[in-house]
Amino acid sequence: MPNISTSLWFDTKGEEAARFYVSLFPNSEVTRVTHYTAAGPRPAGEVLTVEFTLEGRPFMALNGGPEFTFSEAVSLVVECADQAEVDRYWAALSEGGEEGPCGWLKDRYGLSWQITPVRVNDLVADPDPERARRATEALYSMRKIDIAAVEAAADGAGA
Repeated sequence: MPNISTSLWFDTKGEEAARFYVSLFPNSEVTRVTHYTAAGPRPAGEVLTVEFTLEGRPFMALNGGPEFTFSEAVSLVVECADQAEVDRYWAALSEGGEEGPCGWLKDRYGLSWQITPVRVNDLVADPDPERARRATEALYSMRKIDIAAVEAAADGAGA
């Protein structure tokens, strides 16, 4: 069976980003760093790739140059068990970055993340269509997701 992993293209900060990411998530580590050689195209000794795991999932950061940048078309989803996890990951990943709607953010490296409470996923998929609608409307009004506020909206509080 083939191994499938995610490669993230950075200009020059791949190692810095990888070390930041592994510092945030348990069961994560940098596993290998390679460097450019005299063959180029960058100066010999500069970091080429950084292989790392986040929660046991493999990633590679490639310092490939400024030609390509991240967009919201691809994001990493962090499913959070509770508000404390939402708050912690939101604060760490949005610092120096940019907050977006509905739990989305771009970190300081431009990579998009979705900080998503599992409970909110359940509420917007509620079998009661009115409950799901109210939860979804509340979600659409937020940047960082507030689980209690989405629950209250689903329950019809303030309606």
